[in-house]
Amino acid sequence: MSDTELVYRFVNKDEHKAITHLHGRYAHLLVGLCYKYLGDMDTAKDATQQIFIKLLSDLNRFEIQSFKPWLYQVARNHCLMIIRKNGQHKTVEFQGMADVESDEDFHRRVEKEKLYVKMEAAINSLANEQRECIQLFYFKKMTYAEIVEKTGLDYMKVKSAIQNGKRNLKSLLGVEINQ
Repeated sequence: MSDTELVYRFVNKDEHKAITHLHGRYAHLLVGLCYKYLGDMDTAKDATQQIFIKLLSDLNRFEIQSFKPWLYQVARNHCLMIIRKNGQHKTVEFQGMADVESDEDFHRRVEKEKLYVKMEAAINSLANEQRECIQLFYFKKMTYAEIVEKTGLDYMKVKSAIQNGKRNLKSLLGVEINQ
């Protein structure tokens, strides 16, 4: 359902489930927007909830042509009100809706974060030599020779640890590990 349809259902048919759908679509984006203004994640989450509570009355009072830009303006004004109320004089550079990540960007970032968590667990499950060599090679960008010097392992042991670690990670993650 479109935003316009959901707003219509809430305002004209008193369907409160429509607000739940709008919240699901936009809450994470508003948290990001509020965080840009307020600089604190807990305050941003609280502000987002306050904005959605405010929407319950505002949607009935205003004729909204384009919901998403209107919602961002409401959120921006709400954040500025909080900043003024708290006596903060924080300068925020905001480029409009371009600064707010899209749903697709958010979901891609979530998936990437899940992969990082899975990768970290997989790396931690490697044998000590493999884990150390993999971390030095891939994350510290050290050469085999630098790893030999740092770890005291011989060249062939380092090479073997990286190759076996890479193969084990590939197996654990089910993905291709590139240099």
